[in-house]
Amino acid sequence: MKKVILYKGKEKSLLRFHPWVFSGAVAKVDKNIQNGDIVEVCDNSGNFLAIGHFHDNSIAVRVFSFEPVEPNYGFWKEKVQKALAFRQSIGLINNPETTMFRLVNGEGDGLPGLIIDIYDGNAVMQFHAYGMFLLKDTFVQILRELFPDIKSIYNKSGLTLTDAEDTKAEDELLYGEVSKIIGRENGIGFNIDVQGGQKTGFFLDQRDSRKMVGELAKGHRVLNMFCYSGGFSAYALRGGAEHVDSVDISRKAIELTDANIALLGEDAVRRHSSYCEDVFKFLENMPDHAYDLIVLDPPAFAKHHRVKEQGIKGYRNINRKAMEKLQPGGLLFTFSCSQAISIDDFKTIAFSAAALEHKNVRIVHQMQHAIDHPVSIYHPEGNYLKGLLLAIE
Repeated sequence: MKKVILYKGKEKSLLRFHPWVFSGAVAKVDKNIQNGDIVEVCDNSGNFLAIGHFHDNSIAVRVFSFEPVEPNYGFWKEKVQKALAFRQSIGLINNPETTMFRLVNGEGDGLPGLIIDIYDGNAVMQFHAYGMFLLKDTFVQILRELFPDIKSIYNKSGLTLTDAEDTKAEDELLYGEVSKIIGRENGIGFNIDVQGGQKTGFFLDQRDSRKMVGELAKGHRVLNMFCYSGGFSAYALRGGAEHVDSVDISRKAIELTDANIALLGEDAVRRHSSYCEDVFKFLENMPDHAYDLIVLDPPAFAKHHRVKEQGIKGYRNINRKAMEKLQPGGLLFTFSCSQAISIDDFKTIAFSAAALEHKNVRIVHQMQHAIDHPVSIYHPEGNYLKGLLLAIE
């Protein structure tokens, strides 16, 4: 196995089991190491530290073992089996009420660079590291063994491996046939477009927050901004909302939202309206106090630290406008999926927006990704989704 040697003193993060080795910590590498190669990471004296995939970029090695193991088929299968066992323990396997869940969550399951989502017996794999991508056939075989009745396995990495020097990964069907998929979440049906939809087809990480919106929506006028497929809207309608408005700038998203609301029946359709508009303009132009509950779940405003300040400004502005327009005594569900924005940053954003609007605001609840998105305690960067439920007076 080829080796990566660190500078003296740079082994400390690995001794604390952090799964990333940054390029600035690397003193030297063996000759002819290629992107995606499995390498042994050693300290400056040559002592073993970890095993991972090498990449010639800012994250030089993504570690998948801190033990000197042989990463053969059995090794990878055991990793996925452990991930499956955890989902079994939390009631997500063979659950007729919830047929879609995250099976593998990257570093949180000891498989950095790999996401596997299951939608009603269909698997979607998304690779964020070239080393894992090279193992895609291995994971196809593992999935077929662990799920004998699996309907399809789809690789959706066309937009996640664009920086890989050795390949431009394309979205492709790896096994079976993708037909119309309607997944269920807490008894609510959703149309899942694994080929053309965002992410792997649905935002599974918001399951718990959607459930909370449904529990608090009864009798309220609800606004769902950046609605995408209408997840929050569907829960609010089932929860007894007086009326729900869904807004997204994407026509495709609005069509998907309408299709999902239709699955709830005619009564839900009557209590729902959708708007294909710019969210910021919609907020600016809507009447004051038109809604009792607003959901703000925007795309990442700050994907990298170099645009963090710009992202903070964007979050502050949209939260400030929502606080201004919300009915006094109303509820604001506000989220950030920007990795560069910490939960403390996000609380400061909410504080700034409240102060600028001279509103009395209370944090009622703090939210994060759903239970099937575990985060390694040694890898806080995996805790990307932050949410606050705010009571606005």
